[in-house]
Amino acid sequence: MKVTPLAIPDVLLIEPSRFGDARGFFSEVWKKSALSAAGLAVEFVQDNHSFSRDVGVLRGLHFQRPPHAQGKLVRVVRGRILDVVVDIREGSPTYGQHVTAEISAANWRQIWVPRGFAHGLITLEPDTEVLYKVDGEYNAEADGGIAWNDPALGIEWPLPVEGPTLSAKDANAPRLAEAGVIFPRGSW
Repeated sequence: MKVTPLAIPDVLLIEPSRFGDARGFFSEVWKKSALSAAGLAVEFVQDNHSFSRDVGVLRGLHFQRPPHAQGKLVRVVRGRILDVVVDIREGSPTYGQHVTAEISAANWRQIWVPRGFAHGLITLEPDTEVLYKVDGEYNAEADGGIAWNDPALGIEWPLPVEGPTLSAKDANAPRLAEAGVIFPRGSW
């Protein structure tokens, strides 16, 4: 299992080994000891699965406020996404910056989204399925989002000509500057 920090070092690209033969393949997609050795000691409490029928389904940018924050390990089992992670930790040297990674069933990559970050994705293929493990249970009162198209974030989404397909929640999310302090110093 190869673990690579991205431009924001707390965000990790994880590439599990895949062993194939004429029957198919085998892969250890999560191994506590291997990821602990790479500095990721986490206990997952919930698995989530999303399906997006069309290209251009944009989900995000989502987070849960402390004390109900979640870290996420994201992977794609069918299709392809551009995954976006935004630092929303007050006082962080990378506050407001983002990293992206293409995650697909073909490239077998995963991305670790730590607590203190907003997470979003856009589907690049139809019938895309995303699985993610989280280290905190969902809490509706702590649920939040920031605008996917906030110009201050400068995210270059690969949008279809007709624009993204959004939920009402995502279409109406505030810009980061309007959201107030989400992850105050000391909470991360």
